[in-house]
Amino acid sequence: MKILMILFSFSVLIGGNNNTPVKFWNSYSNNEKIAFINGVYGTVEKLKAHHQVEVKKQYARDDNWVRPYYIERFYDIANEYRSGEVGYNLTIVASHMDAFYTNSDNFNIPVLEALRIVSLIQDGNSKLANLRLIKAQQKYNK
Repeated sequence: MKILMILFSFSVLIGGNNNTPVKFWNSYSNNEKIAFINGVYGTVEKLKAHHQVEVKKQYARDDNWVRPYYIERFYDIANEYRSGEVGYNLTIVASHMDAFYTNSDNFNIPVLEALRIVSLIQDGNSKLANLRLIKAQQKYNK
């Protein structure tokens, strides 16, 4: 839940100005885009690792404890924000983000939501990515 709050806060900060997400994204150089993506990926992994440590601390001595579904779902949602298939070649993700923002229907979709959609496509989960894309277009193109 913490990751969603941080990502939402970060998204609000990015979207809080008068610029559209596409203007924000296009204002960065290629190296800055790669650094941004690397920062998001690193943050997601750090939050997951911190959460796992806290869960182990709280329930290490309880032999009857079974990990609830919502924790697994939290990790699944967090993994949607990073592509495992691309590995460390973040230039691919940056170029796909550039391509994502060439479509005028995507101009108002926040950068983190766009990164989530692009990462899902990179991992071969196009059905979920298309669903997230359609929902985002409906939500942000009013």
